[in-house]
Amino acid sequence: MTSTEVAEATPCVMLVAGEASGDTLGAGLARALKDKLGGRVRFVGVGGAGMAGEGVESPFDIAELSILGLLEGLMAYPRVVKRADETAALALRERPDVAVLIDSWGFTLRVAQRLRRQDPALPLIKYVGPQVWASRPGRAKTLAGAVDRLLAIHSFDAPYFEAAGLKTTFVGNSTLARDFSGADAARLRAHIGANADEPILLLLPGSRRGEIKLLMPIYEETATRLSATRPGLKVVLPVAETVAGEVESALSTWRTPVSLLRGDTLKYDAMKAATVALACSGTVTTELALAGCPMVVAYRVGRLTYVVLKRLITTPFATLFNIAAGEAVAPEFLQDDCTPEHLALALAERLNDPALRQDQVARQNAALERMGRGGPDPSTLAAEAVIETLRDRGRL
Repeated sequence: MTSTEVAEATPCVMLVAGEASGDTLGAGLARALKDKLGGRVRFVGVGGAGMAGEGVESPFDIAELSILGLLEGLMAYPRVVKRADETAALALRERPDVAVLIDSWGFTLRVAQRLRRQDPALPLIKYVGPQVWASRPGRAKTLAGAVDRLLAIHSFDAPYFEAAGLKTTFVGNSTLARDFSGADAARLRAHIGANADEPILLLLPGSRRGEIKLLMPIYEETATRLSATRPGLKVVLPVAETVAGEVESALSTWRTPVSLLRGDTLKYDAMKAATVALACSGTVTTELALAGCPMVVAYRVGRLTYVVLKRLITTPFATLFNIAAGEAVAPEFLQDDCTPEHLALALAERLNDPALRQDQVARQNAALERMGRGGPDPSTLAAEAVIETLRDRGRL
């Protein structure tokens, strides 16, 4: 077989992610596709370090697409449009057989619209739908008009999107498949020089620049308050590469010593080792629950964004396992309630009370069961759906 024939026989999959969580999903999907196809697949697209490690060479840094808030989104609109145009141009050059657009609603929707215009025959798959069950249900109809299929991570997604006419496949939340068996609490303690009985406070301020800007000052004051009465308290902060520069700059002025952790290995070790965590709302809260770490959840957005979202959001909680449980298993301090005073008090209660921590971990585990922990591997199911589309297109 000639090199040209080999190239023609190898399907090309475009993967597009616009932020760190999507990069993780994309990397998992790429690995599963390579496994299922015996390595006979070529990737193009947009992503971060995880996807790059699986062979997706991104034409630009996705950190600039990690946008938080309404005002920030309006200011970033020209940049988002430019990157969507560049992504569509990449597809025009590389001619993929299928495009998988991962999370990042605003960016990937614009990419989908451009791809549809330039090649109506290209199958478009959305991996992770907008949370229409929490706000703006009209987005289900918008998505149905933009893509051919949705890979949903929540079992309760399907009715919303199928009612809008969009083929929907439940693949599950890949975070629930995260394996913590290799995480080592002792290794983390050795890394930061902590004794076995010294308490550890884990700080997780987010992976978007807007989150770092809004939350780091609050986290600093919270850590300072707790450290003032606990000289032995160790504070650790795993940094997402998308915001490493911003985090390091902020930490340079902190009064409380912080051990900065790089890479997933130390991050997951820290989740196993921590006495309690202060976490930004998002995927990381599910990871912490899987690691058996009690937590307090904190989040803020810009004032204008909050005013708008308050009118749109219908769910009473921000944390997925709280939504699944129907109660505040992990306390949430959002917007005006997200203050050092409130956070320090809630964290101190957990630092002081082992029984409270144990009870919270037990309730977190029960909520994870409701969410579907222990089911089939989501990346594998997502890969099977992509392969089905490739076969329908005659590329396998």
